[in-house]
Amino acid sequence: MRTELRSADLEVAQQTLDDARALVAPALRRAVDGLPESVRHVVGHHFGWWDAQGSPLPAAEAGKGFRSALALAACEAVGGDRTRALPAAVAVDLVHNASLLHDDIIDQDALRRHRPAVWSVFGMPAAILAGDALFFLTTQVLIEASAPLADAGLAHLSTAIQQLVGGEFDDILFERQREVSPAECLAMATAKTGSLLAASCALGAIAAGAEAGRVEHLRAFGEQLGTALQLVDDVLGIWGSEERTGKPRLSDLRSRKKSLPVVAALAGGGAASRRLARLYGSDGPLTEQELELVADLVEDAGGRAWAVNEAERARRDALEHLAAAHPQPGPAGALTAIARLVTARDH
Repeated sequence: MRTELRSADLEVAQQTLDDARALVAPALRRAVDGLPESVRHVVGHHFGWWDAQGSPLPAAEAGKGFRSALALAACEAVGGDRTRALPAAVAVDLVHNASLLHDDIIDQDALRRHRPAVWSVFGMPAAILAGDALFFLTTQVLIEASAPLADAGLAHLSTAIQQLVGGEFDDILFERQREVSPAECLAMATAKTGSLLAASCALGAIAAGAEAGRVEHLRAFGEQLGTALQLVDDVLGIWGSEERTGKPRLSDLRSRKKSLPVVAALAGGGAASRRLARLYGSDGPLTEQELELVADLVEDAGGRAWAVNEAERARRDALEHLAAAHPQPGPAGALTAIARLVTARDH
């Protein structure tokens, strides 16, 4: 299933992301330049600015920049000048990348954005410390910003980071649990991914001085959009191509990850669900043939359809909250286009 993405939406979303990157990239580099040289070297490799030896890389992919773009557009949506949200945009980008540095270690993913992950090049201790440095740099960026980002914004982002960590922790715990319900897994995904997108939108609105009700609706827009994003990513983690995801095909199944489609399939109760449970719970690594079978069983047991339908529901909920914030038409169109882009990836 594919949520329809009109060419006009794609154009608006791409222009919004491009404009945001052009504004945020120099500020992000300035922030990272303040790190100790050894840490800066590792972080720059993660961002794709240079290789392991420090030689510059041409136009390396540094991520889509959804979160920073959301912060800028949310600021404009409530009538603010987007430059007021620039520290927020840099901060959420730093948090996201800090979490990626740690995630790659936790998941033992050797590739990130089609390049070797930091831990696989510099080692786990260096990757952990680089992630820690980015988390603390986030605090510094907001402290150095003017109010309200330096006070209300920092408090809001700190709460979101705790939710993100809690979601990540639950994700790890679920791997050890024999049974996890789809509702528990969905709540984990909302915390793990939705919390930072929620903070991105809320911080943008806070930077513009918006009243509490509009901040909350934009926060909820981001949270639901993040939930949809995690659902789509989990579908791609099983059925997406390496070219599209930057990771080997079937990587989530190879690591026996209890992603959202898998959890929904295991809860199905039918013959495909029972066979999937036996294979997923077996000892030893799964062969390539068994991995293909597991993917088929997840689909046969309804896991893929459930995840895609939940992603669509979350997207609808997000757009309802966006409308309730009474945004300015132009920025509202940009936020809507990004929401459609997030949930319209090829499945």
